[in-house]
Amino acid sequence: MMKLIDTIKDRLAVFNPITLEIEDNSAAHAGHAGNNGGGHFSLKIASSHFSQKSQIMRHRLIYQALNDLIPQQIHAISIIAISPTDPRY
Repeated sequence: MMKLIDTIKDRLAVFNPITLEIEDNSAAHAGHAGNNGGGHFSLKIASSHFSQKSQIMRHRLIYQALNDLIPQQIHAISIIAISPTDPRY
């Protein structure tokens, strides 16, 4: 059975990431109000696909790739999406 992090990585492979870091923070959020069992994740991804795109568009692209996993398997995801030309890279 494929782990959820592996599924997320597979979905985000469409962006040909230069950097892809996913951290499972679910244990720190277990049992809080509104969480019906989905995991909490932090994502850092760098891809040339994000060049010339706003942060909002970058996030939309990621949410589209993960759409069917939210909210059942992914309850919350913190996203840092950058391009190789961004100063943060």
